[in-house]
Amino acid sequence: MDNAQRPHGGGCQCGEIRFEVRGALRPALICHCGMCQRIHSGPAYYSAAKNDCLHLTKRATLSWYRASPSAARGFCNACGSSLFWRPEEGGYTAISCGSLDRPSGVEAAAHVFLVDQGDYYALSDALPRFERGSGGKLPGVTSVVPE
Repeated sequence: MDNAQRPHGGGCQCGEIRFEVRGALRPALICHCGMCQRIHSGPAYYSAAKNDCLHLTKRATLSWYRASPSAARGFCNACGSSLFWRPEEGGYTAISCGSLDRPSGVEAAAHVFLVDQGDYYALSDALPRFERGSGGKLPGVTSVVPE
């Protein structure tokens, strides 16, 4: 069974939220925006799945924070784990790679929002870099939404 077909599990630190992705996970974008830095204390690695592929199997402590007029962030209100970023439009949910069970099979594809990159770290890899979002332009990836 290939990576796109096998279920991908994940959850928060305390275990009160568990989820399963039944379908493809997008390669990870490494987000350097100011919000991700404040929430994750540095760049955040986010994969993504279509909304109809993301199944919450345990959601006792899931809360949503309206992060901007166009998106919300899902987190555990017991342990504080940041799990999801969901835009109002697009039909997908970005999933924090740190919340995925191992092995995730996810690989990093690009850095985004480098306009906000912190002054406390340097990039040393050869991944593509975008000052803002990637606009769906990722090597080998046809869309920011998994196929």
